[in-house]
Amino acid sequence: MNHTPVPVLPLPWHHLGAFLAAAALAAPVVARAAPPAPTSGQFVAAEAREAARKRDRPRLATMREAAQATGHPLLPWVEYWDLGSRLTEAKAEEVDAFFERWRGSYLEDRLRNDWLLELGRRRDWAAISREYPRFRMNDDREVTCWWLLTEHLQGRDVRDAARQAWFAQREADEGCTMLATALVDRRILGADDVWRKARLSVEAQRPAMARTAVGLLGSVPLRELTEALDNPLRYLRRAASTTSTQARQELRVLATMRVAANDADVAAGLLERGLGIGAEQAAWAWAYTARQAAFKLSADATAHYRRAWALALSHAAAPGWSDETLAWAARAPLRAPRERDRWALVMRAIDAMPPTMQADATWVYWKARALQATAGAGAASAAEGQRSQARQLLEAIASPVHFYGQLALEDLGRQPSLPPPPAATTAAERDAARAHPGLSRAMLLAGAGLRDEARREWNFSLRGMGERELLAAARWACEAADWQLCINTSDRTRESMDLSTRYPMPFSAEILQASAAQSLDPAFVFGLIRQETRFMSRLRSHAGASGLMQLMPATARWVARKTGAELRAQQPEQLFEPELNLKLGTAYLRMVLDDLAGSLPLAAAAYNAGPGRPRRWREGPVLEPAAWAENVPFFETRDYVKKVLSNSVVYAALLQAPNPALKPRLGPGIGPRDGGPPVNTELP
Repeated sequence: MNHTPVPVLPLPWHHLGAFLAAAALAAPVVARAAPPAPTSGQFVAAEAREAARKRDRPRLATMREAAQATGHPLLPWVEYWDLGSRLTEAKAEEVDAFFERWRGSYLEDRLRNDWLLELGRRRDWAAISREYPRFRMNDDREVTCWWLLTEHLQGRDVRDAARQAWFAQREADEGCTMLATALVDRRILGADDVWRKARLSVEAQRPAMARTAVGLLGSVPLRELTEALDNPLRYLRRAASTTSTQARQELRVLATMRVAANDADVAAGLLERGLGIGAEQAAWAWAYTARQAAFKLSADATAHYRRAWALALSHAAAPGWSDETLAWAARAPLRAPRERDRWALVMRAIDAMPPTMQADATWVYWKARALQATAGAGAASAAEGQRSQARQLLEAIASPVHFYGQLALEDLGRQPSLPPPPAATTAAERDAARAHPGLSRAMLLAGAGLRDEARREWNFSLRGMGERELLAAARWACEAADWQLCINTSDRTRESMDLSTRYPMPFSAEILQASAAQSLDPAFVFGLIRQETRFMSRLRSHAGASGLMQLMPATARWVARKTGAELRAQQPEQLFEPELNLKLGTAYLRMVLDDLAGSLPLAAAAYNAGPGRPRRWREGPVLEPAAWAENVPFFETRDYVKKVLSNSVVYAALLQAPNPALKPRLGPGIGPRDGGPPVNTELP
């Protein structure tokens, strides 16, 4: 690889004038409007929310009375916070009155969620049976567990649904624990279910939940269980001299998994020497050890998975591994280009995934690649059948607006082309969006700075909307300069893609100018900002990153010193200024690109996770960039890299850049540095 720092895509149109001309020719860009000033009603809502956060009941009661007296549109929220603060003491009649007043609204469903949890704590099974069928979001696992428990108490068979809910539980809660306890006591759930729950809990780094699950059996000595989970190496050393019961074999699996979480090599050594466990148990332990090795990008991961598959295939049942273990079983062989059976291992892992997982574009794409790669091994007719199946899979996911869809298009020999714009929304459609009570409340909440509440109310209101209604709602959000709601709403359409709301270009002059000053591809900068902040210039993360390009204060100060930009430490609000934020953010991005030889995938990963991590992640064999991106260990960064790059393809087409395709942006194979300037160790 050439590690000389180079500008990204140094095209003839890199001058600012050409940028601006291209932008003018792009799809219609929604005009930037200043957000509306908060009204007195919005201030009332913000103050009520703060009182709820502080559990200040007298203040909440005062705010509720004030809101009721004025009757402003955010009254449902003020009433919700007020009633929620005293829900443990509330009478059913008061709750029912709230439901009736705000029937059909997000707040009705939100309070019903809270009320169902309270009814569970009260053990009011009749009320749960009455209220649960009216719960529309149905997105709270503990509520589901309370409902299943009521069904069980009425004599209905809930075993399969209960197993699914219990296995998916990641945090301890009373409802799912009571449900599992009742079903284990009645022997509806057996020891195999309990041990599976314990394994899944250990995989999720929740040893306390594993301890609770195993405790339901009532036959496993607490001392042995505690030692297996808290001091697994000592337990395994002692296990060699103890009688090998079924329970002790399961404890050895849990202990080995606990070891693997810290050191996959040590766990593999233990498994090599033998632990006196059955084939299914050993397959699970090897698979989890392989997953941990794959997460650390170890070259041994594929071999470990191979051992796991051999053991699983010797067992009558399907492997039954967790979704995450199966995902890494498909990723690990992608990092093993010299392994002859790598594509067979990829296909085996994908075929073992549950149907919903197999349908994801990620695994559809890699299955198609595996079919293509292995097509030459058999008879001509079988090979052609595999190639035909691969083409069908690629056609099924081909799309100009997401990572694997763009790769599929290019693998099929087609350039990604932008879909035609839908018919413009009519005045009646736009008026209907503005008249929608939930959307209107969401806009008021956003204006009051209550963005989380605004997002939840807005998203609930979008449920069941058709494409034209979604387009109108997105258009309204863009006109209000709420680019986050605008883009997220526009992303929901499937047939009618309005790219002016799905990929808007606010701050275009400032972004183009800042990109040109740093010789950056403006499409990449647009794509990065779309993923970072949805162009919301005043966002601040929980960690303190601020502004369009989400700069941490320390990073901003460092870049300012390097570039001579004026940044006043006593005025942190400066980072909300688009021009300054873009100047500092693009300068930092330029430095990152130079340090990583101009690789866009590496730079996107560095922008999200810090430059040190992609430097480590590039070690090992030289990989095709898509395989490298799929093996980024952190989900957030893996998703970020793929979305930034796919965004940049769309923005390149909107800006009428030459060759707006994904593969040129992915660049050459990614592997270890092979010379060039030394690593810039100063980069924050």
